[in-house]
Amino acid sequence: MDTRRVRGTAPGPREIDASQLPMEQAQALVLDELRALTERAEPFTAVLLMPVPPEGRAPVSSGAPATSTADRIRTLKLIRPGLTALCRGLAFVAPADVPAERAQAIHSGENLWGCPTMATQDVTAARVWAEARDRS
Repeated sequence: MDTRRVRGTAPGPREIDASQLPMEQAQALVLDELRALTERAEPFTAVLLMPVPPEGRAPVSSGAPATSTADRIRTLKLIRPGLTALCRGLAFVAPADVPAERAQAIHSGENLWGCPTMATQDVTAARVWAEARDRS
């Protein structure tokens, strides 16, 4: 069963809900969906609903392939030109207890993602920011 939800097919921010997935699967889903958005060759913004990080290193649940950090980095490098050209902004909605390295990646903005980013715990604030970026 596919637990992901991507909302927003009309013009406006896309919402990628990975909040119910294990962290590694959530990261892979986000990259896959961002790749699909760049392949459409249309400007976009996205609100990314991220999961609560596990305590310690929990194994990836069965049924979905695990992706390595190297795979995720490779994917990001492949889609970064499309993000730079087409993405008006990525709004990450993450819980307060995001590990420091993940928070740093979210806040790296254009240095990592190639487009403006923001991070918040408030989904409404993320949607407002994405909508404003979408109109700019």
